[in-house]
Amino acid sequence: MMKNTLFFGNVGEKAACKYLKKNKYKILACNYRKPYGEIDIIVQKGETVVFVEVKTRKGTEFGLACEAVTASKQKRLVQTAYSFIEENNLDLNYRFDVIEVYHENGKAKTINHIENAFLVEGF
Repeated sequence: MMKNTLFFGNVGEKAACKYLKKNKYKILACNYRKPYGEIDIIVQKGETVVFVEVKTRKGTEFGLACEAVTASKQKRLVQTAYSFIEENNLDLNYRFDVIEVYHENGKAKTINHIENAFLVEGF
């Protein structure tokens, strides 16, 4: 099961990167890791840095993909984003997006980009 999860996760992240590039986002980092969390994709468009969580699913029978970004996951994303901002000495606008990728047999079929998927006070 784990192998399939990683494979489909990769399918989703590649599709999300392609989608973001097509929509004029500049990729700053992929799979940015810290001990407390990981951010799938970090992009910039204009004066805004966007921290993107990618969720890949076959369908919605177990709920929407974005629903997997729980409060605890959001907290880890925020902690990790702070590290990225600090390490890169950034002073821009920030937001957190979720990209849902729904696939069929390992090929991305539908991509939903949810901008400002969750808000962080003081961010």
